Amino acid sequence: MNEIFDEWDAYALKKTLLPRALDPEKILRESALKIVALTGIRRCGKSSALILLRQKLAQEGKKAAYLNLEDSRIKDSPSLLDEILKWFGDSGYLLLDEITNAADWEGWLSRNHEMLKGRLNLVISSSRSSLARPSKPLRGRISAHELGPLSLAEFLKFKKIQLEPTTAGTGRWERAFSDYLIYGGFPEAALTADKTDRVRLIASYFRDIVGLDVAEISSSEISVVETFGKYIIEAPYFSASKCLRFFQTLGYKIGKSKLLQLEKYAQDCYLFFFVPIFSHTIKDRAQYPRKAYLGDTGFLYAISGRTDLGRLFENAVYLELRRRLSPVMDLHYWKDQHGAETDFVVREGLRAVKIIQACYSIKDKKTEMRETRGLAACARELGLSGGTIVTVSDEGEKTIEGVRIRFVPFRKWLATPGLR
Repeated sequence: MNEIFDEWDAYALKKTLLPRALDPEKILRESALKIVALTGIRRCGKSSALILLRQKLAQEGKKAAYLNLEDSRIKDSPSLLDEILKWFGDSGYLLLDEITNAADWEGWLSRNHEMLKGRLNLVISSSRSSLARPSKPLRGRISAHELGPLSLAEFLKFKKIQLEPTTAGTGRWERAFSDYLIYGGFPEAALTADKTDRVRLIASYFRDIVGLDVAEISSSEISVVETFGKYIIEAPYFSASKCLRFFQTLGYKIGKSKLLQLEKYAQDCYLFFFVPIFSHTIKDRAQYPRKAYLGDTGFLYAISGRTDLGRLFENAVYLELRRRLSPVMDLHYWKDQHGAETDFVVREGLRAVKIIQACYSIKDKKTEMRETRGLAACARELGLSGGTIVTVSDEGEKTIEGVRIRFVPFRKWLATPGLR
């Protein structure tokens, strides 16, 4: 087993990678006090982040090691984590990739963090969000960082695309942004030149997340989870009742409780995200359909073969908002009995603090009217003075029935700190 450990650490030291927007100094500082956990959708770059940390520590002459615990040769060993400690020792930086594959990982982390604090610094990762919400023994001992697919800024950097204030530069930006929406932000996919190969790669990621993550932790057949996934990709809203009828038409014998379980586990594995309606009652939030967002926009084209730029744009805005939310904030959508809707309500505690629409283009007057009136109705009900409509390129401001509405191009919206 030691030979396998040596093999992984040597691999990490020679791998050439592009850096992500993650502060390595902050992670290493935090690891002196807490277990640092990187979580996020499979293949988004968590392993690369750990490998880059390993290389940084090697350059600084510090004792460290990187191990991938998903290796089939070692993952089923009941004493794997103890064997690693025997091999590595009880001091230095231990970087453990996909820790949730190991037996008794929570108990092992809790014990060793307590006994070896100040000597052994643990930085770990998993494609399951349970790592960020551990059971009682680890509560308060983990500092979690969520890593997702590439942001647009990272995507442009990976593709070596520089933004220039020229007509040609605008054209390059528009092509790159369309590419980002349709094929998403998985790092390896972004670096794959051939579009057919890119689609195959993204589709393989989808199957891996379905089989290795969602099906495994939900104890479900892969075909059931894959059917559920394809249903969510096609449906912008998720209702367990409607989804149940869909499964019944296909001849599946499945209960509503199982579909709700799949909803939870799909979100736990970052495959999809489900946003509830804004309401002060838990009953409303549970009963109304949830808006469904993809963990990466590339899934839509790779799995369904179609593009919907409006939906993909809204999904991209959602993922960017998710990156910027503070731990005390949540996202909701708003809808009234007349059908007026606002895409995103940022809630802090019980109070709505910001409202945002995502609209690919408002050049069509009917579209502009629908989006502005929905935002204005939401603002009045929630007691806010205004809101923002994020678009691809439209910019301006207007007042609707006393509500100030700003139109902000996506590029400018990204460049402004906070939630805008």
